[in-house]
Amino acid sequence: MDYKNIRTLGELKKAGYQPKTIKQELRSNLIEYLKAGRTVFEGIHGFEDTVIPDLERAILSGHNINFLGLRGQAKTRMARLMIKLLDEYIPVVEGSELNDDPLQPVSRYAQQLIAEKGDETPVAWLHRDDRYYEKLATPDVTVADLIGDVDPIKAANLKLSFADERVIHYGMIPRANRSIFVINELPDLQARIQVALFNILQEGDIQIRGFKLRLDLDIQFVFTANPEDYTNRGSIVTPLKDRIGSQILTHYPENIEIARKITAQEARVQDGQKEQVLIPDVAQNLLEQIAFEARDNEYIDAKSGVSARLTISALENLVSTAERRALINGGAKTQVRLSDFIGVIPAITGKVELVYEGEQEGAALVAEHLIGSAVKNLLPEYLPTLEGLKASDEKSPYAPLISWFGQGESVDILLDFTDSEYEKALDSINPLKRLVDKYQPNTPDTERYFMMEMALWGLAEHAKLNKERLTKGYNFSDLFSTYLRRGDLDIED
Repeated sequence: MDYKNIRTLGELKKAGYQPKTIKQELRSNLIEYLKAGRTVFEGIHGFEDTVIPDLERAILSGHNINFLGLRGQAKTRMARLMIKLLDEYIPVVEGSELNDDPLQPVSRYAQQLIAEKGDETPVAWLHRDDRYYEKLATPDVTVADLIGDVDPIKAANLKLSFADERVIHYGMIPRANRSIFVINELPDLQARIQVALFNILQEGDIQIRGFKLRLDLDIQFVFTANPEDYTNRGSIVTPLKDRIGSQILTHYPENIEIARKITAQEARVQDGQKEQVLIPDVAQNLLEQIAFEARDNEYIDAKSGVSARLTISALENLVSTAERRALINGGAKTQVRLSDFIGVIPAITGKVELVYEGEQEGAALVAEHLIGSAVKNLLPEYLPTLEGLKASDEKSPYAPLISWFGQGESVDILLDFTDSEYEKALDSINPLKRLVDKYQPNTPDTERYFMMEMALWGLAEHAKLNKERLTKGYNFSDLFSTYLRRGDLDIED
C-alpha cells in the first residue's frame, strides 16, 4: 500500500485497506518468511532446532508467549526481533493515544473524531519500530503504570467530573494497542498486578477505577521469566500462566562452536584492538570452555545460571589485557597468552552467583579454579591426555618434560614480558617445544606458544608440576622439589 499519499479515512477506504489484528499481521508475515526460506531471528545461534521452531509455531497459532529460561539466553532479543514480522506501516487515527485503527476505533477520542469528520478524518502512519513496548517488572510497578488511572489534573483542566471517561490517563498497555508489549522478569511483578492482566489477556478489555469501560485492545504479549524466580523472588500466578498460550523453554549453547559465534557477534572489540591483538583459535575455545565449566561447578549456583554475557565481557577483557601489555612494552602487535587470562577474572566474578562454599573460597579463587578446569578439560583436544599419568611412567609423552623440571629447572612467565621474552622463556624448555611440535606439527607460531603454555598449565592442573602465582605472573617448577623447599622453610620458621 502506498501509505505516503493517503491522509484521510476516505482515501484509506478507497485504497481497499482491510484491518488486521497484530497476531494476524505476525502470522501472515511469518508465513511469507517461511515460504521464501528467509530467517526472521538472525543472530540467534543454537536455537535453530529447538526454541525458534517453538516460537514460530506459537506465532502461527496466534498465542501470547512466555520465554522461560535462565539469564543470558536471548529471551528479550528474540522478542525484539519479532518487530520484523510487523507490517512496515499501519494507519492510525491522527492524534489518538491508543493507535486507533481508522476502521475499527476503540477510544472515545477516535470514535468522536470520526463521527464528527467522517471520511475527512486525518490518518497518520505508524512505523513498526514504534510498535514495540518493553517494561521490566519490578516490585514497585503499579496498576496505574500498566493499565491507567483517573487523572485529577486532567479533570480540573477540562472541568470534567470524575465520572467522565475523559479524565482517564491510560497506562503503558493501552498505549501499546496494536503493538508488541514485553514484560521482562514477570515473576517479579506483584501477584495483585498480575491479576490485573487477566482480562487483557483473555478478553482484551480493561477496567479502571470501576469505569464501565471496554477497550477491545489488540496486543501481542511476550513475557520473559527465569525459572529460579518461581521459588526465590516470586511466581507467576496460576490463572495468568493459564492464559498465556505458549511457554517456550530456552537454553544455553550446546557446544563451543555455537558459543563462539555468540561471543564473536556480541563482544565489542575495538577496531584498534583487532589490528593490534591476535587471538589464537585455542584461546577462543578456552574462553568458552570457562563458561561450560562454570555451569557445572560446585561453587556456583546452577539455578541462577551463567549468562552468555560472561564470555562476552571476558573476551573484551582478554583482548584489553594483551593490548595493555603491548602498549606498556611499546609493541605494535601482540597475541593473547594463557597468562593473560588473569585479566578475565573481573568479568567472571561479576557474572556468577556463588553458593555458600563458593563464598567461603572467594570469588577470585573460584574464577581462577574455573580457568584451570577449562585448561584441564580442553587440553586433550590438542595434546595427549594426562588422565592416569604417573610420575614413573617413562613412556608418557610428558615424561621428558616432567623430568626437565625434576632436575631443578623452573621457568617464570611474567605478565609484562615482551613477546620476545615470552617466547624465549617457553623455548628454553626443550622437551616442551618437542612435545608441541610432535603433536601439533602444523600449528602456526601464533598458536604454538599458547599451546606450549597450556601444556604447562595442564600438567599443573593434574598435579604433575607446581604452578605458583607470583605478583607479576606465574612460576612453573617441579612439584616434589617445591614440597621439599616449603618443608625447609617451615623447619627454619
